[in-house]
Amino acid sequence: MQDILLALGLVLVIEGLLYALVPGHLRQMMEVIRRMSDDQLRIAGAGALAAGVLIVWLVRSFAG
Repeated sequence: MQDILLALGLVLVIEGLLYALVPGHLRQMMEVIRRMSDDQLRIAGAGALAAGVLIVWLVRSFAG
């Protein structure tokens, strides 16, 4: 549970930094995402999910 809360906190820190430092770029990215088809968005989401799982697996396997 501690790991999940830590991960959630880190996500919020990174997201907050992006909104604070480059709000214009985030607005542009949101517009690009808004124009994507559902299939494109699903593929991008699946790619992000796979990358996240891979990172967690690598850290758990080799850093501990």
